[in-house]
Amino acid sequence: MAEEELPGVLILDIGGTHGVLENLAALLKKHFHLITMKEFLGNKEGMSKKIQSIFVFECRPTIDRELLESLPNLKVIGNSGVGVDHLDLKMISSFGVKVTNTPHAVADPTADIGMALMLASARRLVEG
Repeated sequence: MAEEELPGVLILDIGGTHGVLENLAALLKKHFHLITMKEFLGNKEGMSKKIQSIFVFECRPTIDRELLESLPNLKVIGNSGVGVDHLDLKMISSFGVKVTNTPHAVADPTADIGMALMLASARRLVEG
């Protein structure tokens, strides 16, 4: 499937301090045409109809009414984290857009760290 045929996904950036991790961007590129916020803001008219989804990574990009109004074909906002507290679900749903997240993505690593901290504390590992 050619890149132009793939659905467009809006992301903040690739790499850097706030962008999507490069290995994650490579995975997304298999299924989507990635459009960075910089590209979108540089050509809103040309890009707005191509974007069908937004990938929110570390609470970015910020989803507000202005952004939603500028994306007529937006269908879904995918959040890469567990919670959706940073998203105004009522406003987003008023545009007919669905929101997804990854509720169990960090359950095992969190449990692993919790156990490691308890064992380290019980065995006074840090002092050693």
